Amino acid sequence: MAKITAAEVNKLRKTTGAGMMDCKNALVEADGDFDKAIEILRKKGQKVAAKRADRDSSEGAAIAKVNADSSTGVIISLNCETDFVAKNETFVTLANDLADLALGFDNKDAFLAAPFNGMTVAEKLTEQTGVIGEKIEIGSFEKLDAPFVGSYIHAGNKIATLVGLSASVDGAAEAAKDVAMQAAAMNPVALNEEGVDQSVIDKEIEIAKDQLRQEGKPEAMLENIAKGKLKRFFKDNTLVNQAFIKDSKQSVSQYVKSVDANLEVTGFERVALG
Repeated sequence: MAKITAAEVNKLRKTTGAGMMDCKNALVEADGDFDKAIEILRKKGQKVAAKRADRDSSEGAAIAKVNADSSTGVIISLNCETDFVAKNETFVTLANDLADLALGFDNKDAFLAAPFNGMTVAEKLTEQTGVIGEKIEIGSFEKLDAPFVGSYIHAGNKIATLVGLSASVDGAAEAAKDVAMQAAAMNPVALNEEGVDQSVIDKEIEIAKDQLRQEGKPEAMLENIAKGKLKRFFKDNTLVNQAFIKDSKQSVSQYVKSVDANLEVTGFERVALG
């Protein structure tokens, strides 16, 4: 039987992130063969992943990243089962490393198949499931392209947002961050009126009509009053029409135009956990 040194155990631990005893046991089982020990740890991860496949993984870390020229942003959520794991420094570091990698891919499937430290992202998640003992997976993958993209991550990594602006002008970075904070705090349903799904509009009109009927309003008046209430819904729930949280006297759209007269918000993405 091969003699297993502390240096070999430490090297395997650094490569895989597994615990010291797990690494030592894998090397013993592999008779000192380093690659075989990695495979043993991966198989352990697959077994744990299979056992925990039906578990709820609603905790985790939502991370937003923007590329060097601020033209592309991505949000991923690395999901786990408990808040205890979500706050672990190693887990958060892994989430950040994966988000950096995700910038180079257009969709979740391509990202999961991407190489990461000698294996694919999907294999790394399986491995970490074995290491941590909880279901670990990529929950959300959202991409945003614009002439200028800004990001915001709320304390605790529970909410991450991206905002796209129509031009990279002086003040764009601060404006994008302010609007990204707005999107995190106010959870808009869409960018503007055009982005609201028709089913949501129909539902809001029906709710308004029901309320008006209960107030005894005449049936002939319901449609027009309900449309007035719908305008209020758009004001409260679409990003560019919301009152700006740093100055409620102006809308988000007006705030952005105060930075530059031609500046507009072109899109946003928001991911929330828990």
